[in-house]
Amino acid sequence: MTVRVPVRHESDVFVAGERAREIGVREGLSEPAAAALATAVREIARNIVVYACSGEVLIQRAQCQGRRGVVVVARDEGPGIADPGAALQDHVSTNGTLGLGLPSARRLVDELELASEIGKGTTVTLKKWAV
Repeated sequence: MTVRVPVRHESDVFVAGERAREIGVREGLSEPAAAALATAVREIARNIVVYACSGEVLIQRAQCQGRRGVVVVARDEGPGIADPGAALQDHVSTNGTLGLGLPSARRLVDELELASEIGKGTTVTLKKWAV
């Protein structure tokens, strides 16, 4: 089952993170691991609100090679990221922020994939596995 959270407002950022935490715990993540996932999801969802105005977060359980966990896909149809590789580096920002959102999210999960195309939007996939 996939849980879909539309992201349009700051309140949706919290909802997306909380849903990810709940599903993480249900799938066997420890409380600290589920909290880390929730924080990463909030970072990504906040980027949707700030840069794209709207998008969605899809959260689902995952199984791979005997492991259980959670996969989160956050996507929008915003302006896109000109240099996705640079965006994953600390302190790289296009709007004067600290530039730590995407790099911090990457550190909080086991896997992060970023795909973006100028004028078409951005998709971020997060994976967090139970130990």
